[in-house]
Amino acid sequence: MKTKEIFIIAQMLLPVFMLANIPIDSTKTSNNKVFTVVLDAGHGGKDSGKYIARTAEKDIALSVVKMLGKELEAHRDIKVVYTRTTDKFLELYQRADIANNAKADLFVSVHCNAAAATSAKGNETWVLGIHRNADNLEVVQRENSVILLEEDYEEKYAGFNPNDPSSFATNLMIQEEYLDNSIEMASNVQTRFSADLKRKNRGVKQAGFAVLRLSYMPSVLIETGFITNAEERAFLKSSAGQKKVAHSIYDAILEYQKNRDINLFILDQVDTGSVDGAVPFQTAADNAIYKVQISASGNKLAPKSYNFQKLPEISREQDGSIYRYFTGNFSNLADAVELKKQAVAKGYKSAFIVVYENGVRRRL
Repeated sequence: MKTKEIFIIAQMLLPVFMLANIPIDSTKTSNNKVFTVVLDAGHGGKDSGKYIARTAEKDIALSVVKMLGKELEAHRDIKVVYTRTTDKFLELYQRADIANNAKADLFVSVHCNAAAATSAKGNETWVLGIHRNADNLEVVQRENSVILLEEDYEEKYAGFNPNDPSSFATNLMIQEEYLDNSIEMASNVQTRFSADLKRKNRGVKQAGFAVLRLSYMPSVLIETGFITNAEERAFLKSSAGQKKVAHSIYDAILEYQKNRDINLFILDQVDTGSVDGAVPFQTAADNAIYKVQISASGNKLAPKSYNFQKLPEISREQDGSIYRYFTGNFSNLADAVELKKQAVAKGYKSAFIVVYENGVRRRL
């Protein structure tokens, strides 16, 4: 009888022992954290945004956001929060409060562009910054002007002048840890717009938008096109055009989320009997080079160790007006993982690993 019982218990435990000997792939995770996206349809209510030829920016922004939200809501692991779903007026700080209270992973504000020159066209995506060239200042003043419609705005936005975005320079340091991720999301949007909409890519830009300054998470403000341009206005007014714009942003968000998931993982070494104890899985080709990205900024700094907490082997790459800074240069992923730990310990909390294959950089 005892022999039979032992046999039954052994059969029950056999799968457990078998699983215990299977190497764990650290690119898999049981982390079921929901990715929260706050979608902000610009303007609304008494604030129409730019109004041209019976076309209101607020209406286009709301339509695009609702289409975008519907696509995202089909994903179980994505939670969508809206700042507005109707034509109502919201103060800028209220939009940011919604995102902050939701503990959002990403804030996306949708707008339309405008210019005195009706020939101006294309898409651009903005992240927080204090750059003050004439073009930047014109856009940021227009989008910040809603503050002047709010009651007691001097008290609500103490120390911030909507016509002088550099007035919040002292607050910008709070946002530093989010800037790199904001730039990545903005780049995703511009890439998708170029591929899907075949319209002029005006690039990723930085300026002092109040709604981005008040949102404490990676945040972007998307100018979907110029309603002062007759061709783009017709496109943005159409249901088909709005759907294409929404889907491009949807693709950009999914790409951004995928990268966030990958970087939640800690690379654990698994004993598979290898002599040198190497990490047992390959994420890239044998000739790949690994670096750790530690920063992205509009400021051009000398790629020297003393400028980056004495981290080793600093390199710099330029993407448009943005400079990316890296530490390390390895053929071994495990070495890059260790250096990333050092970078995080020295204050670069959003550091992540990138890999170069055949001259192409991608994020791990």
